[in-house]
Amino acid sequence: MTSVVPARTSAELIGAEEPVLAHNYHPLPVVVSRAEGAWVEDVEGRRYLDMLAGYSALNFGHRHPALVEAAHRQLDRLTLTSRAFHNDRLAEFAERLAALTGLDMVLPMNTGAEAVESGVKVARKWAYDVKGVPADRATIVVAADNFHGRTTTIVSFSTDEVARAGFGPFTPGFRVVPYNDLAALEEAVDETTAAVLIEPIQGEAGVIVPDDGYLAGVRELTRRKGCLFVADEIQSGLGRTGRTLAVEHESVVPDVVLLGKALGGGIVPVSAVVARREVLQVLHPGEHGSTFGGNPLAAAVGTAVVELLETGEFQRRATELGEVLREGLESLEGKGVVGFRSRGLWAGVDVDPAIGTGREVSERLMREGILVKDTHGSTIRLAPPLTITAEELQGALRTLEKVLTGAA
Repeated sequence: MTSVVPARTSAELIGAEEPVLAHNYHPLPVVVSRAEGAWVEDVEGRRYLDMLAGYSALNFGHRHPALVEAAHRQLDRLTLTSRAFHNDRLAEFAERLAALTGLDMVLPMNTGAEAVESGVKVARKWAYDVKGVPADRATIVVAADNFHGRTTTIVSFSTDEVARAGFGPFTPGFRVVPYNDLAALEEAVDETTAAVLIEPIQGEAGVIVPDDGYLAGVRELTRRKGCLFVADEIQSGLGRTGRTLAVEHESVVPDVVLLGKALGGGIVPVSAVVARREVLQVLHPGEHGSTFGGNPLAAAVGTAVVELLETGEFQRRATELGEVLREGLESLEGKGVVGFRSRGLWAGVDVDPAIGTGREVSERLMREGILVKDTHGSTIRLAPPLTITAEELQGALRTLEKVLTGAA
């Protein structure tokens, strides 16, 4: 006889996690059990509008029908082969993703951090094999306040002490310069530089949008200095900012683009390094790999994601609804909002510290049925699914106003 596990409340489930889960996250006290579109439901049946979308992993909303269907079809056929063999889904995924980004070749991986680690390895190998940098002397220039993941190598070039403290010794070979500062970047790049690795918009730092011309300047400088421009589009890419890639706002084509999060459609982890042929051709069998990278299920879902983006519908939605978001936030300036930055359906909102920390504001919004997440200090991030409606977005902004003005 099959045993029936009695249903547990949110409080019971949160309490059950405490002794058995590592405490590497501090989640809001909501236990999600179901979701569809822009809405999630907790175990007690309370509904919440998801204004975070898995840090942009759910750009197409929860359980998008086309993506769920693609996953179901593939689950009935084949899920994993490893790269020991070819599979019948990988070629189409790579072809269409390369075409979508305007680049040539794809290295499929799983997580965003894996894509960044792979990009670092590829850039170094290119520096030795193509640029002629002496062995073990390649450097990569990165920006302060970056967030590229939390692996040992990645935190080695983080400036966030919470991410770094207690995890040394750190991987050498990185130079940190201020973000949005072309003069500092120019000074840091020399003959040993393999690449400049930046986020076109810094997400974890609070959705920091650089000045107009910065990305074009990075492209010009890296081309002139003979090093690679590696753009980490893991959060900013795949429709979030109103373009397929955030670099497209300045008509820039990097040498390497790092993708993840939304590439898996909120169903499976999928990431990729997409690059010019000259760059990715430096890899040879045995030099890099991943058991699950490019697996048939991931390739099927990833292809369905690319297919959604090929229509341009989601980029247009992010642009149009981004205006609704921007106008709504402008109306809240002086009403608890002391500043914000936005591009497309992505915003970092600075709340008056007298009202509360970002965490406290997030908790108040949660109690009113809106899910967001704080970042540093009194800043919250808004990144709803691109499937959200104007009415839902405006409702969320009204709730934010109530919370900030004490009317909630």
